[in-house]
Amino acid sequence: MKKTLTLAAFAAALLTGSAYAEPVNLTFWHMEQPPHRVQRMQELLDEFNKAHPDIVVKQEPQSWGEVYAKAPAAFAAGNGPDLLFAIPDFTTVLKGIGAVVPVDDIYKELDAKHGFVEATVAPYKYEDHVWAVPAYNMAISLWYRNSALKAAGLEVPKTWTEWKAAAEKLSADGKYGIGLPANKQLYTDQTVYSLMVNSGAADIYADDGKITFDKPETVAAYQAYADLQKLSPSDSTSWTWGEAEACFASATCGMILQFSVINTYDTQAGGDAADLGVAAVPHADGQSDSATISYSNAIMLTTKDKAKQDAAKVFLTWLMEPETYGRFLTMEPGLFLPVTNDGAKADSFWKDPVVAKYKSQVETMVANSKNGKLFGFTNGKVFPSIGAISAQNVIAETLQGIVVNGQSAADAVKAGQARMTEITAK
Repeated sequence: MKKTLTLAAFAAALLTGSAYAEPVNLTFWHMEQPPHRVQRMQELLDEFNKAHPDIVVKQEPQSWGEVYAKAPAAFAAGNGPDLLFAIPDFTTVLKGIGAVVPVDDIYKELDAKHGFVEATVAPYKYEDHVWAVPAYNMAISLWYRNSALKAAGLEVPKTWTEWKAAAEKLSADGKYGIGLPANKQLYTDQTVYSLMVNSGAADIYADDGKITFDKPETVAAYQAYADLQKLSPSDSTSWTWGEAEACFASATCGMILQFSVINTYDTQAGGDAADLGVAAVPHADGQSDSATISYSNAIMLTTKDKAKQDAAKVFLTWLMEPETYGRFLTMEPGLFLPVTNDGAKADSFWKDPVVAKYKSQVETMVANSKNGKLFGFTNGKVFPSIGAISAQNVIAETLQGIVVNGQSAADAVKAGQARMTEITAK
């Protein structure tokens, strides 16, 4: 039987090449399938494996559309990965089948060294444990063109009243003042929730697990969204992320809510960095600060083998070092945001050509992400039913009750409450 080493001893042994007689093999699943992301990941893994001959980390890209079913089946068959990318509701799925190992120790070490942004770890911190190590963040912001606002005599909107007035004024000459989705799909969940967090309706669960969706603040958010959505293209009821970006890139939509438009704007809209505007999502008139929805993607530890756990800790420690971490983030420049304080200052991040070109926009995105929340993960407790609520796009379905079926905001939200309550009862 191989001797189990502490993390410190293991790391020291690696330097002398005497940790184990044979390499420890780690399989790493992630859902970043685009070829350029896979290529960057492989470059990093090759670098790590060369510097750590006693560990071999292998990537196996997966699909978000399949992994919710594929991962549990793999663990049930005994051939699941050792490390696995996660978003908060996916973590609840694997935690429910006992496939996730707490990462309290490695999180504490990394937090002490690098300083995690609290909003990025909050969705993974419950039941007295941390269940995944935050890896990168994505947060929705308001995107616009400076020249369009200037030509219309507008300031960047901060409140919902200012936002609606700006969208109305930009709706001219065959253009739409704003592009907001109304499809029963995750993008609509995300954009609607971006208004909910700006009206005091961030919590959809009470501490006891009861649904608290139906309240005046939620109704106000839906009414504001529906009013803005009337100023969007008619086909926005079937939009996903790509259609919104295309509408903005073509200057057909004056404003959109999106995680990032930098790539499409740079490649399809001329790439004038000085004209690309980004701001916090406007807040309800009675609120003083802006917030947004954010998705912190994290890495779960899913092996119970002690030697593999030690090796995984060494890998994660290496990955989060600023020099490495910046190159990890820029596998998709202008989209993936840092989750650590020193990662947000890393030269390897800011010197990427695209990030450098859009530095001011990325700085604003980073600032906005620190005020991020995620539905179902806002009060320090996590209820498994959030996965089903998210999977069935109830937030978006509620909006469709208004936009497509002509319900009042109050009636649609009441129906949304009933739908969520039905799901939680199963």
